[in-house]
Amino acid sequence: MKALVIGGGIGGLTTALCLHRLGIDVRIFESVNQLRPLGVGINTLPHSVRILTNLGLEPKLAEIAVETQELVYFDKFGKPFWSEPRGRFAGYRWSQFSIHRGQFQMLLFAEVQRILGPQCIKTNHHLVRFEQVGGTVKATFSIGQSGDLFEEEGDFLIGADGINSVVRSQLYPEEGAPKFSQNILYRGTSLMKPYLSGSSMVMVGSLKQKMVAYPISPTLDENGNQLINWVANLRENEFMNTQVRDWNRQADKNRLLKIYENWQFPWLNVHDMISKAEAIYEFPMSDRDPLPQWTFGRVTLLGDAAHPMYPIGSNGASQAILDADALANAIQEEPTIEMALIRYDRERVPVTAKVVMQNRQKGPDEIMDLMEERFPNGFSDDEIPHGELETVMGHYKKVAGFDIETLNQKA
Repeated sequence: MKALVIGGGIGGLTTALCLHRLGIDVRIFESVNQLRPLGVGINTLPHSVRILTNLGLEPKLAEIAVETQELVYFDKFGKPFWSEPRGRFAGYRWSQFSIHRGQFQMLLFAEVQRILGPQCIKTNHHLVRFEQVGGTVKATFSIGQSGDLFEEEGDFLIGADGINSVVRSQLYPEEGAPKFSQNILYRGTSLMKPYLSGSSMVMVGSLKQKMVAYPISPTLDENGNQLINWVANLRENEFMNTQVRDWNRQADKNRLLKIYENWQFPWLNVHDMISKAEAIYEFPMSDRDPLPQWTFGRVTLLGDAAHPMYPIGSNGASQAILDADALANAIQEEPTIEMALIRYDRERVPVTAKVVMQNRQKGPDEIMDLMEERFPNGFSDDEIPHGELETVMGHYKKVAGFDIETLNQKA
């Protein structure tokens, strides 16, 4: 049996590893000419690390990632109002890792090449169209700048080609562009002294003006500095930056420094962190409406092609990894590929739709706006509504599939 995987990102590469273990011949097609370690920081939550561990990748992840110890929320004055341990520090059987997205992708890429062989990945191949004929799927690709056409047939096709998926657009030609949230994310990395535990993820402010920061390098340089990934989230004017762009557009550092001028806390100097970034990239926080189905015959969707979501709650990459595992399990247990893809669809479509909609409703970061609305001028320790905050955080873990009781029962 042969699978055609469109897209060589985290979802596509993890899918290839999962399917190969079932004895399936996998061919991956990627638009770019050469895979490079691009991007900034991401998180992999315990439910996805469980799958990566079962693939034998946990030791390699641990070498290049930070095992996140805690998640702490602060108000705009730098005062904490919620703190919780994460991953194994919280009693999970698996870690939470903070990692550079490009390094993670290259780790998966190297593993795919090592196990499946370099011939399984074809770069510079842009999908033009696909068609289902009998018991096969035929995909047509345009190769590089030449535009020469190349065809490949397989038993089924997986669209893992991101938020602007060609596969999705052929399945849903009237859908249109992604939906822009009116929030702009400004992303950078800075070499600086470790803060708090040295493996802490922090959320500061509210969704009107927010800063997320976490280390993504497990080692310090010769000056004792650590690589910190940070994301500034600003709700911008509705007439500003309303076009969906990729993350390659550079932002105005001086404007950000002015906006975050007063965010100089004893435990983290946000202003200084921004100033130390060599480059800052901006892109609109966008998603798409959940689809009623992903599977059509022998074609299905996966990852951001299936369920692009706001980067809230550290669930983007993790949900793609969960897709790959669910797809492989369905193929292993169902008698036909058609039945397997239908089962995968029925399992993952409603689950991920809930995560997409929960993220639109601020996800766990709802507690930031709750505190800002009630205490715009600050709060005392005895005013913190611990019970309400715990309810919000616990609910999101259940929606996203990583509540500790359920997850720890899995093999």
